[in-house]
Amino acid sequence: MTFRTNFILDCVSSIGWTLMNVGFYLIIFQFTPTIGEGTGWDQDRFFLFLATTWFINSLVQAFFMPNAEEFSELIRTGGLDFALLKPIDTQFLISFRKVSWSSLSNFAAGLVIAAVALYRLAHHETDPLVPSALSVVLYVLFCGCGVVIMYSLMICLSATSVWLGRNQTLYNFWFYITNFSRYPMEIYNRGWGTTLYGLFTFVIPVLVVVNVPARILAQPVNPETSDQWWLVGWALVATLVSVAGSRWVFRRALGSYRSASS
Repeated sequence: MTFRTNFILDCVSSIGWTLMNVGFYLIIFQFTPTIGEGTGWDQDRFFLFLATTWFINSLVQAFFMPNAEEFSELIRTGGLDFALLKPIDTQFLISFRKVSWSSLSNFAAGLVIAAVALYRLAHHETDPLVPSALSVVLYVLFCGCGVVIMYSLMICLSATSVWLGRNQTLYNFWFYITNFSRYPMEIYNRGWGTTLYGLFTFVIPVLVVVNVPARILAQPVNPETSDQWWLVGWALVATLVSVAGSRWVFRRALGSYRSASS
């Protein structure tokens, strides 16, 4: 926040983008009661899904994205040499060097949208929904899992800078594939979309990032009665595998690093 005007403009820009998204989906729900027939994602539940997307994305963008973007510069300028000399884990040091506080403005916007959606769900005339304490605890836990999966994917792509020198194209790839996480996974599980459903659920598990916590809190998955606990279990497994995989890729990349002066 050294440049306060720039910080304020970043916040205003982020909130403006959020409001445009809200307006867009309000228009969509003028033409359909749910996202997909029989999926259960009506307007209020879908806005809770969107709020979950903003929670996870804002945390990733605030704490990890600025550092991932600078990793290739550290390699090019020799800054990584100094990081390797520090008596602290290099991946930890690289991942938490900077924080983009303005990105947390979307987190605040998500809180407002989630609060409105939960209030409306609790006051439905038929089948009102009030989340249990267990649901809230699991929601927070799996939002954390989503952040970890996104971070793992980002650090894997950043680590390739050691071999490629500059990997802007691969970094853009992160934005492309994480866009799939912004929608309920049911819309992919039909026709030719089934391939995407399998790929982004089990190979690159970005679909579980938002879908699992949002379902736990908003339905159609009830944490106490749902028959889809396999998805919750898979989210935990995917988180552990993602962390282990990213750790392996990062250490392999450091093993190939030969210093900027060599």
